[in-house]
Amino acid sequence: MSKQALIVIDIQNDYFPGGKWTLDGADAAADNAASILDAARTRGDLVVHVRHEFESSDAPFFTPGSEGAQIHPKAANRAGEPVVLKHKVNAFLGTELKHLLDEGQISNVTVIGSMSHMCIDAVSRAAADYGYGVTVVHDACATRALEFNGVTVPAAQVHAAYMASLAFAYAQVISTQEYLTDASR
Repeated sequence: MSKQALIVIDIQNDYFPGGKWTLDGADAAADNAASILDAARTRGDLVVHVRHEFESSDAPFFTPGSEGAQIHPKAANRAGEPVVLKHKVNAFLGTELKHLLDEGQISNVTVIGSMSHMCIDAVSRAAADYGYGVTVVHDACATRALEFNGVTVPAAQVHAAYMASLAFAYAQVISTQEYLTDASR
């Protein structure tokens, strides 16, 4: 039987209304994340929280030691659940994430959190490259509109493009309902 881990990426205060870098749908995604957290904990899966802080105090968000850089209450870690502090987009880069997964003999990871187009994408691709089976729960992830070369891409399209890309070659991409009803997870 494969061992499962839930990786909760950057569900932090600055991404919510009133924060410095608000994401579209952050509350709805966090509500789904809370349901997934409950299910993973009930099953006894390893739960690893990842929290991003930039290294500079002049960062646009997630400034070191700020309230905005703290994990949002909807996804708060419980005693005994590791919290990995990262300073880069990829949660494996310069952190103990891979060590924690390997130490737990994890073969499959489920990824939830923020932002779909950055940290979710990076950790999912890296996990697949390391040989883990990867599942991304698309409606437990959030992002924001992007602008490139004078074109604004709405958040829903940004999210869909990244989920489609991950589903093509890196991960199984499912809904919260699918996660909650799949007994093998």
